[in-house]
Amino acid sequence: MHLVKRLEIIVASREMHKILTQLDEAGVSGYSVIRDVVGKSGWGEVSDDSDFAATTLSNVYILSFCSEDNVKAVVEKVRPLLNKFGGVFYISDAMAVKSLRCIAKLEE
Repeated sequence: MHLVKRLEIIVASREMHKILTQLDEAGVSGYSVIRDVVGKSGWGEVSDDSDFAATTLSNVYILSFCSEDNVKAVVEKVRPLLNKFGGVFYISDAMAVKSLRCIAKLEE
């Protein structure tokens, strides 16, 4: 196990590729994206209605991890986009557990 930083970003789906590009440029090695995120915040509520506005203006949740040394570069890349387009960005401590040995075996 080792310490990592957990990165959680919620943005409008139309801005997703801009955020992912900045994560790549900051050296983040991977991420997961969950589409059609619904919820409520101080800015209002995003519903899951299937009308045009809800599908066009849907949100995505981006989950990623990076090293402590990489956090500053990530924030410097992502913050300008959040300032311009909106969204939220949370950074927290996490522990990464990597498998030391895979026990699955392919049989021929």
